[in-house]
Amino acid sequence: MIDDYKGHQSSLTGPATAGEAITPSNSNNLPFVTRAIYVGQAGDISVELISGNIVKLTNVVPGTIYPLRVKRVRSSGTTAGGLVGLR
Repeated sequence: MIDDYKGHQSSLTGPATAGEAITPSNSNNLPFVTRAIYVGQAGDISVELISGNIVKLTNVVPGTIYPLRVKRVRSSGTTAGGLVGLR
């Protein structure tokens, strides 16, 4: 397969190149820091940002990609589903 962009360096404004499902946890960090989170089902998300700040995003919209650098999605306060960490 031809990849015309193989030689380009990834950036935060470019498209994601990998991702995996997120299982919220109050004690475990994600295996990688996200560049964005895709939301599959509406609800709230409680996240710990790479800075260490904990914030709760209420009423997130399904089908939306939120540009968040997150190291943990907390199970307490997270009701949204189908979360995918993009990198």
